[in-house]
This record gives sequence, structure tokens and C-alpha cells, in this order.
Amino acid sequence: MSHVASRCPRLARLLFVLALGACGGGDINELLNPPERTGTSNRRPTWLTEPQRIDYDGVGDDLLTGGLGRTGLAGGAAATMAAIVAETSPDAAELRRLAIYTSYRATVDVKESGGFGTLFGPGAAADGRIAGTEYAAYADDGTGAENVSIVVQIPSSFSVAAPCLVVTAAPGSRGVYGSIATAGEWGLKRGCAVAHTDKGGGNGVHDLQADTVSRRDGTRDPAASVAKASQFTAPIEASRRTTFNAATPNRFAIKHAHSTRNPQADWGRDLLRAAEAGLYALNLRYGDPDPSNAGGTLKRFIASNTVVIAAADAEGADAALAAAEADDDALIDGVVGASPMPTLPATLPVVIRRGGRTVTLSGRSRLDTATFANLYQPCAALADPLSPGLSELDSTAASARCTSLAARGLLSATGTGAQAREARDRMLDYGWETETSILAAAYYRRETPGTAVTLANSLGTFPVEQSLCGLSFAYTDAISGRVVPAPIALRSIHGTGNGRPPMRREDGSASIDLVNDRHPGAPIRDGALSASASTGALDYNLDGASCLRALVTASDASATQVTSGLDATRLTGRLRGKPAIIVHGRADPLAPANHGARAYVALSRAVDLNSRLAYVEVRDAQHVDAFNGEIAGFDTRYVPLVVYFHRALDAVYENLRGGAALPASQVVRTVPRGGTDGAAPALTAANVPALQPTPARGDSITFAPGVGTLPGVLDVPD
Repeated sequence: MSHVASRCPRLARLLFVLALGACGGGDINELLNPPERTGTSNRRPTWLTEPQRIDYDGVGDDLLTGGLGRTGLAGGAAATMAAIVAETSPDAAELRRLAIYTSYRATVDVKESGGFGTLFGPGAAADGRIAGTEYAAYADDGTGAENVSIVVQIPSSFSVAAPCLVVTAAPGSRGVYGSIATAGEWGLKRGCAVAHTDKGGGNGVHDLQADTVSRRDGTRDPAASVAKASQFTAPIEASRRTTFNAATPNRFAIKHAHSTRNPQADWGRDLLRAAEAGLYALNLRYGDPDPSNAGGTLKRFIASNTVVIAAADAEGADAALAAAEADDDALIDGVVGASPMPTLPATLPVVIRRGGRTVTLSGRSRLDTATFANLYQPCAALADPLSPGLSELDSTAASARCTSLAARGLLSATGTGAQAREARDRMLDYGWETETSILAAAYYRRETPGTAVTLANSLGTFPVEQSLCGLSFAYTDAISGRVVPAPIALRSIHGTGNGRPPMRREDGSASIDLVNDRHPGAPIRDGALSASASTGALDYNLDGASCLRALVTASDASATQVTSGLDATRLTGRLRGKPAIIVHGRADPLAPANHGARAYVALSRAVDLNSRLAYVEVRDAQHVDAFNGEIAGFDTRYVPLVVYFHRALDAVYENLRGGAALPASQVVRTVPRGGTDGAAPALTAANVPALQPTPARGDSITFAPGVGTLPGVLDVPD
């Protein structure tokens, strides 16, 4: 019963109320949904640990930039990192500053030529620093096994007369400041409080060899001494850990992958809890003293008198949609999501058309597309010699992947060139857009394998010692690829890591990598040096990729376990009438539009004809804006999606505040910067045209409801 209550709090409350009502305890409807009132005691939620409060003056340190200012955020990586943190013994303030710095640079393009500081980014006043108060805590069930990080930031510019709260979740597996450059920046610059959560993923790293873990603030110590204050301690008994270390030394357990809790199933709950924590913190900061509770405060801000917007990107957007669907207590007023790809029903009552052409497949899960891309991307990348990032791919190993795919019957063409084109076409047939093909090399190198293995472990709740598909996490030697002991850099992993491999550092130094434990001879970093054990071929470890893919396509016990995990994360598309906007880049290869935004929008419009969800599809935008400034060729081709994420937030806010109409669903025809790869001319407002209240006919995205057994149709113009 306690497990049911923790997973289904509304059900537990209903059972309690029914019992109370049967005993003459009052009106059941009022007991079930007690009205929230101002002037009542501001009680800390039972699941929230005591928050730590820190005030920032906006000079030496601040909420938005960690005291670095806009100039520091844009500074050179190696020099700035050295100035931020003393790696031998970093303190909590240094680790926070480093986490904000890393999150900004991993999310958006911090070059002025890419629009940073003009079209987005910290403002000019005080070099973008924003003074205010920050509260940090865990959401947990009392065991320390969940410990979902929550940080509430309240800027000094917060208006008590017109209160607003932005609730956001980190993208991917990132730490609690993962959305600081997107939803966090918009909210703080607007004068809203911002409640962040890492949604149970975060950057929890357990060094299994040394048995050290991180606290919420990132400082590290032995797991036994940190105990329940640990951000993440792997659920592995000491004897099993000893056995695992002896067989595979110097490995790590990472929270998103190895918690064995399937945190994705609770992403909506976690975001709703962040909203509650945000209101609680606002009342701590501004509430009048509570005469019935010494040191306590009375409620001044409640959901009904505060504009609350759930806003995030990527997996954080999935959490925002899940929260809106599960919002029984009407905490959230509006929703903005960028590049979502939530798990949808196995059968969709919709079809998607682009330019009048029906899309073959849509609505597949993030794990499905990640494992499919993990098979074909290395080979498909060779189909276009102009692909940005192609030079980073080992052409010999990629060609070997093509050969190995053909040998297994996964390609039918002969010769590397023809096989690469077939691999590309198979991805297009599986629902990717033509605009994504040129990005195969860059995304495989940086995103795809780590995403596939993390999601598979998480959804299947596999323990770290299983080393799913012969893959584990460890530091590796930069040249040989062999596993090495943890370096001193581990002490700052809270500020530099991204929660899934490879945890690349801004200065290019040591990281936690994905390791192929089945490489002939000895474990080695998964990648160009990594061979398939079954053949010995250096083919980017097709064995490992095939094993991960089988978790989606097979029907054995492990695949069934993964399917069960996926089923626990499926959304319905019902947003309860909340004004909402989804923005998505058409060239997104990590969350393909047909499986992500388009599919969710079509589902929502099909199941709710009164849906207030608008969809903005941005041409010439991809998934990770930071790549626009990092990889030559992205700058000339792509515009920053964050500009439209912020414009969507403006639109939803103005709708909630003053009733302004939301923009209609539309394709935005941007203007790429062009020029020379790596030296594109500066981005201007002309490159990123405004959203249109009523788009031109050729830009309008429409939905036609289904009739009888016929599906609904989402029409997206070319």
C-alpha cells in the first residue's frame, strides 16, 4: 500500500477521503479537492527535504550566469574552466558555477556572431548577472533512493503584484541547471521565479571502485559517509560491488542509466513537484510570519493567483507535457516545449503528411529511433561527403560498419558508397526527414550511442553490474582507448558531466566514456577502436548496437522488460485545455519531427478537438543549438531554435496575462547565414523571422479530424 501511495498519491488520497466520508467526515468532493487559500500555513511538502537558501548579490555571483556574466560564459573553455574551479578540492560554489557554465555552452551557441547577447543570452545590464535568492532541495520518499534535485530561483525583480513561475526540467540526463540557458534565462529575465528539476536523471555519478558519490551540491565523499544525502548511490550490495570491481575495475554507475527505477515514468510527477516547491519557496521568501508556526510563513502565492508555465526542451519538454497531462490539481497554466519526443500510444489514430506526401512511419519511441540510428548512422554518414563533422568519423571503421551490416542482411547493396546511400534511405523510410541526413556523422559522434545505451538501461531497469550488451562506463586513455583509473577530474564531474556518456569536457580533457567490455583482448572505448567480438571487425562495435536494437525488436525477457518500462511512460495527448506551443526544428536528427512534435501534436488534436496546442516547425533548425558554434558547417546552415522557444514563451505568457491570441500552427521559413563554413556572417533578426498570428496559406500547418474509422491528418507544408 505504501508503494501504491507513493506512486499514486491521488488514489491514496481518494481512499482516505472515502473512508473519512463513510464516517461522517464531511463533503467528499471538498475533501478530495480542498480549495487552496492564501493566508494559510505554508507547510513544506512531506516529500521535500529542508531547502538550503543562498542569496546572490548579482555582482560576485548571481542566478543566471553563476557570477561569470555574459562575457565569462562566452569565454574560452580551457582558460575559463581553470579560473572557475580548483580541481583538487572544488567547493560547492565552484561546482555550481561550473555547472551553469557547462549547461550554457552545451545548450546554446555562445558566440556573438550566432546571436548570443543580441537575439538571446544574458542581457547587457550588469553583464547579464541577475541578483536574487536560490533555494535547493531534494524531492524524495524518505529513503534517499529518489533524491530528485530541485532548485528554485527567485530574481530580485520578481513582482509580488504580478507573480509568475516557470517550471522546467533538464534536457537529456543533465543536472538541475540543464535548462538555465533556455527556460531559466527567459524566466529570470522576465522577472519570474524559476523552479528547476533534474527529473531523477541528473548527473549522479557513483565511482564503484573507490565507492564515492556526490552530494546534491556536487562535493564528493565515500558513499557510507554521504548516506541518504547522496545524489545517487547505485543499488548494489557491497559483495556484488566487490565482485563486479574485480571483473571490470574502474567502472561507474550513472543515475539515469543505473538507478533501476525507470525515472522517465515519473517525469511528469517530478515537474509537478517542482511547481509545488516553487510556490513553497515563494511563500518562504515573501509570506507573512505564521503565528501558529514559529519561523514559518503564511501562503501569499498559490496556483490560482500565480501564472505558472511549464517550459523545457528535449526530454525536459517530454516532462512538461507529462506534467500537464497529469495536472489533477491545476498547478500549471500553460506549456511550452521545444524538440519533444514523448512515448506515445503504440497505435496512433493519425497520419502525418508533408507537402501532401504521407509519412511512412511516425510516433516511434525515443529508444526505438536511437537504437535504429545507432545501427545505421555510421554507415549513412558516408553518403554525403559534405556532412559537417564527417572528418571526426573514422572512415575505415564506418566503411566496415557498412560491410558488417550487409553481412548480417541489414543492407542489400554492394560497395561502401551504395551501402551508405541505402543506410541513409533506410533511416528516411523509418521517419527521418531528408534535412537530417547530412547530420548523421556529427550526431553519431556526440549523441546517438550514449542515448541508446542510457535509455535502454533506464527503461529496462537493468543494474549496473549487468553491463547491458557488454557496455559499461569508465574513463579511458585518450590514445589507446583502454580503461584507466578515475583522474582528479572526477572531483568536478558535477560541473562538467552531462549524465550520459561521453561526458566530454569543454577543455577536451578526460571524460567518462562508453566502453566495449567484449572487445577482443581487453575492454576498450566504444567507437572507432572498438571491434565486434563475433567477427573481430573494427566496425564501431556492431555487436553492441545490434544487441541494443534487439531490446526494441525482440521478444525475450530483456526486451519484454524494456517494453514494460516504455508502457509506463506513454502519454495520452490530453493537455486539459491549457494554452500550449511546441516548437521543433525540421532538421532535428535526434528527435525526428515525425516521431516527436508532429506525432504528439497530431495525437493531441485527434483526442481533444478543443485542444489549444499550437505547433511551430522551424526550417533550418536542428536539435542542439550549441553545435551551431561548435562544428564548422552548422553555422552556415542552421539558425538557433532557442529564439523560437523564447518567442513561444512570450506568446503563452501574453495569452495568460492579457488574453492575447496564440499564433496559429505554422512553418517558419528562416534564412540561413550562409558564407564560409566555420566563419558564417553574423546572425541578424532577418535570419529568424517572427511568428505570424495568421500565417500565409503555404506556411499553415493544419489538422483534419478523423471520421469514423478514418484517422485524423496533420498536414505540414514543405
